[in-house]
Amino acid sequence: MSSPWKKKFFIAVRPDWFARQIRDYCQTGRDLVVQRQVIFIAALLLAAYYYSASLALVLLALTIATETFDFFVFRRVLASNDTSIQASKRFARQITISTIVSSSTIAAYAIGIAAIQGPTTHFMSMFFLFAAGIFAAMNNHQLLPILLIRITIYGAAFLFIPLRDIVLVGADLRSELWAQFFASIFVLFFLVDCARVYIQLYRSHLTQLYALREEHDKAQVAYIAKSEFVSTMSHELRTPLTAIKGSIDMVRSGKLGDLPDQVEFAISVAQRNSDRLLSLINEILDLQSVENHEMKFEMSETRIKGIVEDAIADNDPYAAKLDIRLVSLMGEEDAIVKVDKKRLGQVLSNVLSNAAKFSPAHSEVTVSLVVGEDDVFVMVSDSGIGLSESDEAKVFEPFTQLDSSSTRKIGGTGLGMNISRRIMEALGGAIYYKKNQGAGTTFVIRLPIQSKPCSQEQAAAG
Repeated sequence: MSSPWKKKFFIAVRPDWFARQIRDYCQTGRDLVVQRQVIFIAALLLAAYYYSASLALVLLALTIATETFDFFVFRRVLASNDTSIQASKRFARQITISTIVSSSTIAAYAIGIAAIQGPTTHFMSMFFLFAAGIFAAMNNHQLLPILLIRITIYGAAFLFIPLRDIVLVGADLRSELWAQFFASIFVLFFLVDCARVYIQLYRSHLTQLYALREEHDKAQVAYIAKSEFVSTMSHELRTPLTAIKGSIDMVRSGKLGDLPDQVEFAISVAQRNSDRLLSLINEILDLQSVENHEMKFEMSETRIKGIVEDAIADNDPYAAKLDIRLVSLMGEEDAIVKVDKKRLGQVLSNVLSNAAKFSPAHSEVTVSLVVGEDDVFVMVSDSGIGLSESDEAKVFEPFTQLDSSSTRKIGGTGLGMNISRRIMEALGGAIYYKKNQGAGTTFVIRLPIQSKPCSQEQAAAG
């Protein structure tokens, strides 16, 4: 099949495209039901008042019948998930029958009024046919056969009305009736051209839509392949790296003997970089687990204060290396939350380590706990440069950092806060930040409360 032919008739040879055209047609028809009824009612009232009430009643009955039939066809098509060519052809036959009847009703309306008027300009009849043709070009271009049926029936009525007058009076070529006939041909040509333009626009839109869908499908396949590759490589790298790191840690611990100063320095560099590389691999694996909805959570009810205290203790040595002091401002308040303690600890460690990294030396990072009616809030405040609201994308998007320059003092993958936000969402909570009144930023971890533990006084009273 040559490329131009395929492009011209591609919609006809793709069953899914044909089903899409049917659905688009029915969706448009259902959306315009009120507009059509207003037009029909107005036209029938004019016919009844100025020309013939009996004609208006007959046309009203036909209109109600066709609109009811259309309504059930539209509903049946839009509710169906069958995109086979057989189902599409069945729906198309029903739409074709309805189109012939409804178009013929409109044509009969125009011809009936013209017959009552006798040989004249027939402005109302011709205008109504013209409006119906424009309406069809604008809203029936999804299905070319349906649009051709409507334009053919309206066009036949458009030419029949002036020709009938010419025949009735035996008008010669200089008569104004012939001028009206030629004007009708011109208007009909305009309607056909409008229909052609709308068909081309719709087909262009549909072609672009399916091209985008195909590109999206290809991108999804590539993304899945990339994710599987990254996950496999990360798993394969973590096993030997863990062994290397264990060996380096053992050598540096002195269990294998004292090391010369130059060897000690080289081993410390290797240890530090193996730690960073293992952290990167673990974070990539966590990110893949979250994105693939494979991260496992072991939920249990526990006291939030204990988890926070453990996180402070775990991160205190790291903060001390940076000359930062972690200070707990938590009082006696506590709350029971349903969480995965390991994952929540991971979030707290990310927040505490970031607060320490971006705080000036010899400063403090404070941790406080606020228990509300329905939620508990863990707040971690530092005294760094502070984050503005415009920094949120950089803070929580993966692989982004506020200081991404090659000269930044603090290393990192840019994954920690993104993973933390995803974990908090999975736990039914949230993580966000606000700029302090003075220096620094306060990160807030919110979790819903399961219950509040009894105080010692309440326990004694109970």
